[in-house]
Amino acid sequence: MKIISYNVNGIRAAMNKGLIDWLRNANPDVVCLQEIKAMKEQVDIEAIENAGYKYHYWFSAQKKGYSGVAIFSKTEPEHVEYGTGIESMDFEGRNLRADFNGLSIMSMYLPSGTNDARLSHKFEYMDMIHQYLNELREERPNLIVCGDYNICHEEIDIHNPKMKGVSGFLPEERQWLGEFIDSGFIDSFRYLHPERQEYSWWSYRANARANNKGWRLDYGMVTEPLQEKIKRSVILTEAVHSDHCPILVEIDH
Repeated sequence: MKIISYNVNGIRAAMNKGLIDWLRNANPDVVCLQEIKAMKEQVDIEAIENAGYKYHYWFSAQKKGYSGVAIFSKTEPEHVEYGTGIESMDFEGRNLRADFNGLSIMSMYLPSGTNDARLSHKFEYMDMIHQYLNELREERPNLIVCGDYNICHEEIDIHNPKMKGVSGFLPEERQWLGEFIDSGFIDSFRYLHPERQEYSWWSYRANARANNKGWRLDYGMVTEPLQEKIKRSVILTEAVHSDHCPILVEIDH
């Protein structure tokens, strides 16, 4: 099963930049989107279905034009779970899960810490989602949590490791992500490519993408029972529909 995860920074804008043609060529089985910034009824659904994604599920933020996640699939899931049931996480549309024949795939958009209030919210979310996923794994042991984690884990994941005072690379955020992995998740990209320095997000400022001054914020986290089934995990830097680029995880399933 081939899974692509992509923070599109507005699905309508990304579609205007050729997202659907790109997806048709990339041909994943499942697409996890983050930061869709739209309601389903605002999107050209026909174009998505014509690209082969007859099954599509949307979990938008209550605030219009903000956050939100979606999952597109070529085959119908057995079950779709909208949100986590935790109001402080769900009102911004940050978690959506689809279950396929013993494999569960979540599209997750972890908050950014742009100011003190948002950073506080981010840490609360981090604590709650980790507990939620630990409990979910008891029920769904074969779990993939794809998405924008808004955290660089190690110095190799950021172009300038001296940026220790910036949210996304704070010691506390990095420690949380390390503990998240240690609790039973595998960073599929780093597992297959321990030395590779690649990024999945670049600021729109100062020509950062052209100069490859980026951050690796997007992860395909896979639970340990799936470790031997990870076939491929790559960052698709050629896709330019967003300030992020997509990641791809392929699982033998």
